[in-house]
Amino acid sequence: MKNLAIIIPVLLLAACGGDEHQDLKEELKVLTKDLRGRIDPLPVVKPYEPVPYSAYDKPDPFGAAKIEAAIPKGPGPRPPGGNGPDTSRPKEPLEAYPLESLKMVGTLSQKGVTYALVRAETSLYRVKAGNYLGQNFGKITEISDSQINLKEFVQDASGEWTERKSALQILEAEAGKGR
Repeated sequence: MKNLAIIIPVLLLAACGGDEHQDLKEELKVLTKDLRGRIDPLPVVKPYEPVPYSAYDKPDPFGAAKIEAAIPKGPGPRPPGGNGPDTSRPKEPLEAYPLESLKMVGTLSQKGVTYALVRAETSLYRVKAGNYLGQNFGKITEISDSQINLKEFVQDASGEWTERKSALQILEAEAGKGR
């Protein structure tokens, strides 16, 4: 009985191995007899030739001397045209922060002078016209209820100073809290 249980599955498997797909196999051989894979040969690798550096005696194009030569020199801390920042004055605390990180949170008036309240990180500062803000030598020219107007000096690639006007506007959410 055990032998019969083994012989029957073996006979069934042998019956499945017939030649019923032989015609498909022959047709596939005929269709693919001319197809052969062709791989292009690898390119020839040229040997590495080091190029000697012979410009040791020439000036470094990226050195500080090259940059300093492009910046105009003149007497005193201002450029010869006089249209630059006063670099000899002591820096104010709010000049350590980029203008984008400063926030105007309000204004107040004392004895006819209008002050603006400016937040830098966790500290609050009181500034007036004539004080400096930001890292571009920004001098406060006017303070209104809604913004602080500044005159900044920026230096271009050739070393020339140009003046630009900027404004630091009050934060509406902060202004609403104080009322």
